[in-house]
Amino acid sequence: MPAVPAHAAAPAPAPAAAAFDQVTLKKVTKVYGRHRALAGVTVTLDAGSVTGLLGPNGAGKSTLVGILSTLMRPTAGEVRYGAFPHAEAARGLRGAIGLVAHDSFLYGDLNGVENLRLWARLYGVVEPEARAAALLDRVGLTAAAGRIVRTYSRGMQQRLAVARALLHGPRLLLLDEPFTGLDTNATATLKALIAEERAAGAIILLVTHDLEIAGELCDHLAIVRGGIIAHDERRPGGLGYQALKDLYHGVVDG
Repeated sequence: MPAVPAHAAAPAPAPAAAAFDQVTLKKVTKVYGRHRALAGVTVTLDAGSVTGLLGPNGAGKSTLVGILSTLMRPTAGEVRYGAFPHAEAARGLRGAIGLVAHDSFLYGDLNGVENLRLWARLYGVVEPEARAAALLDRVGLTAAAGRIVRTYSRGMQQRLAVARALLHGPRLLLLDEPFTGLDTNATATLKALIAEERAAGAIILLVTHDLEIAGELCDHLAIVRGGIIAHDERRPGGLGYQALKDLYHGVVDG
């Protein structure tokens, strides 16, 4: 079995008492040397809601995802997962977090089903074989389950990464450009999965440059500009593409 990389290690199952209905950030900053990636982010993510995190390249979106995933520490400010502070979440709540990032965290020399079985064991998933098979079917990879992952196309790897993020039924689902490389059918499947996770009560953060997808899926909008949340709005009925496009450009270009 391959060694688990440090940045992906210790995704211990979250304790039953570790349920949380909100994730809150207050005045969160992140500094790399002289560069301030985040400059005081305050936002609340709620259960049963999809928050669209939008903004230009370099605005701090991926840094924010890294902090929420507990793979990064904030330089200052407060992050809480319900009653649990960030430091405690990093030790014990990774099993409640699902992440689709720019790094897929997949093992290229294992096949698709072996990847999911490995992660299922790390997360302590009940009936890992059945869970892996069900998710491979859900993302349309059953026929490719026995293929070595490094032979997968970019879109196939992205679908497998989505399956890996959903394996353990995460409470917090972080999706950083999850539609990258997906064709029309795979995009429709992922939209349906996101809707299902929202209906099941997950806390979902979706980073995307696709305003049409954001307008369709998101009921909460957070626009990042210059390392801060420049606009924070909730619309339970959805935002709609044209309204979102006008709002986005007004905030980012204004």
